Amino acid sequence: MSLPASLPASLPASPSASSALPSIEALRAALSKVADPEIGANIVDLGLVYAIRADAAGVSVDLTMTSPACPMGGLIVDDARAELQRLLPPEVPVEIKVVWEPAWSPALMSPECRARLGWED
Repeated sequence: MSLPASLPASLPASPSASSALPSIEALRAALSKVADPEIGANIVDLGLVYAIRADAAGVSVDLTMTSPACPMGGLIVDDARAELQRLLPPEVPVEIKVVWEPAWSPALMSPECRARLGWED
């Protein structure tokens, strides 16, 4: 998945948190277990996850939906939070923030996801 240049894939964790928290890659893998039930693809491959941060304050994720009118948005946020909480110690807070800028587009999907869904470049 490629993100717009203005959106970092992740921000480095603080040194004090890095030993207590899973890596950004592990957090991303947990989020890849969350599917958009209407599309049948995971939110990472769909390009819905814009940023993952982990530091002493906890874990924070910026994600979007394919449309502001997405009826499954609440379910997706709840599932994302649940997957991250399975991976984290219970005292680590998880914040999921739904963002609308930049707007989602099929160009944010992984090439494999685009091919599976029949989206041409």
